[in-house]
Amino acid sequence: MISSDGSTPIYVQIAEWIETEILIGNLKHDEKVYSQYKLAEMFTINPATAAKGLNLLSDENILYTKRGLGKFVTAEAKQIIIDKRKNHKLKGLLEEAAMEAKILHVQDEELLLMLKTIMKDSKGDTR
Repeated sequence: MISSDGSTPIYVQIAEWIETEILIGNLKHDEKVYSQYKLAEMFTINPATAAKGLNLLSDENILYTKRGLGKFVTAEAKQIIIDKRKNHKLKGLLEEAAMEAKILHVQDEELLLMLKTIMKDSKGDTR
């Protein structure tokens, strides 16, 4: 789940993991998220690294802080995550695929068919 290969900082992976928990419904609006210490224990990482991931989500208005109680999911969290992932992550992946298709001289129709097949095969997979 959390990789220390160096390609993505661990605190970003923690933030993305929490985002995914929100998207799939394991964490809901106004629900308390894991503390930095619980995340550190779960993923065997430094609590400061976990805190950095939580703070990243707070900075993006995905989480809010209740003083003395911890961090909670905002009402807008799910939509913010969807918009962010569509406009950045998914768009980037598609741009990369389009560039590779161009290099390989793959026609638009073939590329779309490949995408439709992959989407059909992955139905039900929430990763």
